[in-house]
Amino acid sequence: MNDRPLTLMAVHAHPDDEATGTGGVLARYAAEGVRTVLVTCTDGGCGDGPGGVKPGDPGHDPAAVAAMRRQELAASCEVLKISHLETLDYADSGMIGWPNNDAPGAFWRTPVEEGAARLADLMRHYRPDVVVTYDENGFYGHPDHIQANRITTAALKMTGLTPKVYWTTAPRSMMRRFGEVMREFGADLPEPDPAEAAAMAEIGLPDEEITTWVDTTAFGGQKFDALAAHASQSENIFFLKMGRERFTELMGVETFVRVQDTTGAAVPEKDLFAGLR
Repeated sequence: MNDRPLTLMAVHAHPDDEATGTGGVLARYAAEGVRTVLVTCTDGGCGDGPGGVKPGDPGHDPAAVAAMRRQELAASCEVLKISHLETLDYADSGMIGWPNNDAPGAFWRTPVEEGAARLADLMRHYRPDVVVTYDENGFYGHPDHIQANRITTAALKMTGLTPKVYWTTAPRSMMRRFGEVMREFGADLPEPDPAEAAAMAEIGLPDEEITTWVDTTAFGGQKFDALAAHASQSENIFFLKMGRERFTELMGVETFVRVQDTTGAAVPEKDLFAGLR
């Protein structure tokens, strides 16, 4: 054995992604003495600007938005006690079909080998024991999430490292509960059209297909505060309206699918580091 600390690396697409999907595990494992490394791939420039101004609208300045979101990201990392933040600073590609998908410097149009080589350098430096990113569809089809999965997969092949690898997901039972809470806190929201509702129903996985359930209830307040650090983004307002208690009730367990393992730890498991300590 050596003195290198156990290390968790989370590879995310945008500032604020670290809080929604993995804020609980980042806070929990930091508290347990695990070294936590966050890699954020894009600058978030397609996010909301001051006052909620949307990309493409008058007054939206991607460079200014990216600068603001970098400050928010730093604040979130401080709340979650993240050991190391690494930013690749590719341009935010926006949602699928946006002109930003093909803009110069966009993460989506960056060759996978290029992004993977940069991530591989970070993996060789930190030598993570656990790597977390999105599934092959980026959980809900966001181009930058898909690209994060692709460069992570390629980087692992480049390095030959064999950490435990997880993809973030959500149990369908939780997604149904999430829908109920959304209606409770956003009663004026329009009903989604049938196609959108059908697509939403396919997000996540049946409960029995989830390999890893990590209880992060004790860190729900930190996760809430990390998300609050990204308050410029309108999609986060719904979560913040719930308050800490309801937020923790809904978001207090983070779930994953284990896709690479050399420990032989039995599944379902309750710890990303099962078999490593």
